[in-house]
Amino acid sequence: MPNNKQTPGIIISATHSGAGKTTVTRALLTALKARGLAVQPFKIGPDFIDPMYHSAIVGRPAVNLDYWMMGEEGIRDTYFRWSQNADVAVVEGMGALFDGAGGTGEGSAAHIAAILGLPVAVVIDVYGMTRTAAAIMDGINSFDSNVKIAGFILNRCGRPGSRTHRNLIKAAVGAKRWQQVLSVICDSPALEVAERHLGLITTYENLASDDNSGLNNVAKQIDVDRIFGFTLIAKRVPQSPFAKTSLRPGARLAVARDAAFCFYYEENLAALEAAGFEIVEFSPVRGDTLPPGTNAVYLGGGYPESFARELADNVKLAAELRRAAGLGMPVYGEGGGLLYLGRSLTGFDGKSYPMSGVLPIDFIMDPEYLQIRYIELVTRRDSLLGPAGTVIRGQEFHQSRVADSGLAADFYTAKTSDGHEFIDGYRYKNVVAGYTHIYFNSNANAASCFLKAAQSFQAV
Repeated sequence: MPNNKQTPGIIISATHSGAGKTTVTRALLTALKARGLAVQPFKIGPDFIDPMYHSAIVGRPAVNLDYWMMGEEGIRDTYFRWSQNADVAVVEGMGALFDGAGGTGEGSAAHIAAILGLPVAVVIDVYGMTRTAAAIMDGINSFDSNVKIAGFILNRCGRPGSRTHRNLIKAAVGAKRWQQVLSVICDSPALEVAERHLGLITTYENLASDDNSGLNNVAKQIDVDRIFGFTLIAKRVPQSPFAKTSLRPGARLAVARDAAFCFYYEENLAALEAAGFEIVEFSPVRGDTLPPGTNAVYLGGGYPESFARELADNVKLAAELRRAAGLGMPVYGEGGGLLYLGRSLTGFDGKSYPMSGVLPIDFIMDPEYLQIRYIELVTRRDSLLGPAGTVIRGQEFHQSRVADSGLAADFYTAKTSDGHEFIDGYRYKNVVAGYTHIYFNSNANAASCFLKAAQSFQAV
């Protein structure tokens, strides 16, 4: 059992993508929440959607742990800062346990487990399998001595109410290996989340995410005490992981947050609040305009292409953004936020819709085009992110491209994690936009520079 200062935690990983990490993680979070525990969820890697499902269950922001953007010290700091006031931490892995960048282990769940000293529960999809489970267990146990394997969770093990498949595996793997089986979960197709381009549908659109009956059924199959090795006790009161240190109170940051703009790293929002911003959320999809007293705007990523008609209908917000940008308001857009700042967006169906028109750029969704990469950016001019030469890291993941532009993409010098260099990003007056979802804490001054830019602008 951990000492009193260390929050108990577990990493949920798997033998491969699609083995059931997310199902098991959601079920475990549900079981822990039912015990009245304050649960802090994490997600390894840059994914935005899984953390939404985590947060919907436990009522706390789910936080990403990404080696490329944070480095070892950043991962340790982020994990311990967010988990210190929770009763327990649950970290969902990315991909397969030992699979990291470029065929190495870098950034893998195993790597993060070694950095944080956390045990790993490995999900094995045992559908159509019996004795082979023993070989998988032996291989994982012996592969990396730096990784502590807490045990295995057998997923898709027969139909609900039947123990036939379970008993076959138990006999096949033997008594000693069976001692490492932490839980056995029956096939639960009802918990599968629908997919679309770029991943799962989000909690904003998945009405079934509000129905916990399926999760509760799987949660009953989770042996919480066996997974952690002891009985967890609720004893802490959740608190903010950041203490605000405002340089000057009253800088108001309007953050677009709805079904079209829902891709935000919680660490980014926390860092901006810690710098001194008051964050006020608004919904372009629902027809909102900028909140009163806005000093700056943050348009995150998401799926504006799925809500292009609603965004096009919000002509008042578009006019406000054009006026504010023209007056010099700091506006930061990334991913889907970049598309909305453009002049038009043509969807997969070929229909074109006007966007805000802040930037003279036309975008088109392209099913044959997919860009996934980690990027390090260096600004080429002074901006809301800081002076020229500001270095910041992030990632991009999109299926859109520029169809036509009256503005050069020349704000950043960009270098991918595999060494490819190019020029990218847009700047117009005090507007900065690009495809890259940046991680603010990869630069010590970016959040405070954004605040200073907002403080120097008269609120609208």
